[in-house]
Amino acid sequence: MISDNLVRSNQRLNTRTQKQLNTNWKRILDLTLIVAVSPLFAVLFAAIALYIRLVSRGPILFIQKRVGHKGKVFSCLKFRTMHPEAETQVHSDYMAELMKHGRVMRKLDDAGDKRLIIGGAFLRATGLDELPQLINVWRGEMSLVGPRPCTLYEYANYQPHHKRRFDSMPGLTGLWQISGKNKTTFEEMIALDVRYTQTASLGLDLKIMLLTFPAILQQLTEHCWLCVSSWCGSLSRSQKPTEAA
Repeated sequence: MISDNLVRSNQRLNTRTQKQLNTNWKRILDLTLIVAVSPLFAVLFAAIALYIRLVSRGPILFIQKRVGHKGKVFSCLKFRTMHPEAETQVHSDYMAELMKHGRVMRKLDDAGDKRLIIGGAFLRATGLDELPQLINVWRGEMSLVGPRPCTLYEYANYQPHHKRRFDSMPGLTGLWQISGKNKTTFEEMIALDVRYTQTASLGLDLKIMLLTFPAILQQLTEHCWLCVSSWCGSLSRSQKPTEAA
């Protein structure tokens, strides 16, 4: 497993060195990379914002209270991928079900979430909806690499050992994301995130960033396959009455 190999190689580092790299270099790495890629992401930001404005009424950004480092609550930014009147209780019920029964954490998108705007599923599959969180990173509320920040209702149902995943700063990508996140259970996600917090270093962060791109490509491929399968199924159902006639 990718995560096991990364962690084993990272454990060779001296513990004191790991902590020093994590505290002194993590912030520097975040800011350096944000400045380096800001021209590209500024263009992407503008293009996505314009697209959302054209296909859906309502705000461009979705702002939600999330829980981060040491349980601190902050305003997490995302591009809005759902209709303004979308019901949020659906997601909270779904997460409660996943946490309780240990089922694989597939996105609601996989089942055809009608709350999404046109193109919303694509933005979510590629992670482009999370692009505004670079602002959260710049503010020091998040890092480029770390466990994903959770919602308030998720955190309210956490057991003490679950909260250990926030011993480090929340991030845009992490060990869970490159380890097949949509094929893992809630407890497996917790285990991966806690493992990251215990072994975080500059080297591990760089490896995770590099492996994030193929992970996104795989998610996009799976999303496209689901769309094609759904379209073929709909086409087949629509043709049945004609054939019967």
